[in-house]
Amino acid sequence: MRLRIVLIGLLLLLVTLIVAGLVLMAHAPSSSTKLRVVAAENFYGDIVRQIGGSHVAVTSILSNPNADPHLFEPGTQNGLAVSTAALVIQNGLGYDAFMQRLESAAPSSHRVVVTIADTLGFHGAETNPHIWYDVPKLPLIAGSIASGLERADPSHRAVYDSGLHRFLASLAPLQREVAAIRASFSGQPVAYTEPVPGYLIEAAGLRNLAPSSFTRAIESGNSPTPQDYATMIRLVTERRVRVLLYNTQAVSPVTSQIRSASQRAGIPVLGVTETLPPGSTFQAWLLAETRALHRALAR
Repeated sequence: MRLRIVLIGLLLLLVTLIVAGLVLMAHAPSSSTKLRVVAAENFYGDIVRQIGGSHVAVTSILSNPNADPHLFEPGTQNGLAVSTAALVIQNGLGYDAFMQRLESAAPSSHRVVVTIADTLGFHGAETNPHIWYDVPKLPLIAGSIASGLERADPSHRAVYDSGLHRFLASLAPLQREVAAIRASFSGQPVAYTEPVPGYLIEAAGLRNLAPSSFTRAIESGNSPTPQDYATMIRLVTERRVRVLLYNTQAVSPVTSQIRSASQRAGIPVLGVTETLPPGSTFQAWLLAETRALHRALAR
């Protein structure tokens, strides 16, 4: 009887160790597994891939270039991806509020969550959430992502540190382009239909003349006041701005009318997007838009 009790105890201990090992394997990758990462937006997912390389398996939720991110509703597959992720990267500032619902539906004490806005110290309902356009802060954004990778998978810390250094070096052309615009066109007036490129405009030293009440209304899917609409029309028809920046993923009759008025007045119209275009990298995407802005200003 005593031997049977000992054997049963050893068996229970063995089962406990096996279960514990399986749990650890699910959340901390070994040399034969990849770290499961969910990025709320595909541009953050691309940065994760560049830094993590072959050690990460990334699922990006917001990735459709033809969809309005503000109207996005997650599905079952998104919830499943979050439930099995060891690391989640999200923007914050209400831009991807759906992530909180997904995380609450599958709570995990092992999951590492990195909210980019929090790492930058950005808070408040009035803060522009499109922080990935803030070129001067891209090193901090990339650093917070690398830190999240290292916390979720400390065994590959050296790999992620090396990936971070490569990514930071690759930002040089973009940083030079922004500096060139500032050097040649600092203080020049522009306008945008939504605050998507707001941080880029600020970094380049340009002045946005579009009323914030107009751009916020468009961003929220609401109709701007007649006064704000009239102000926007005057900005372009009277050629008070050098360039109109236009969100191609959130088109409405109002923004289409302003775009058409700009084109008729000979004001260059520059399309910008909120998600990474297919086949591009984060750096190439922002560099292409910044170069297009430089060319438009030079017209």
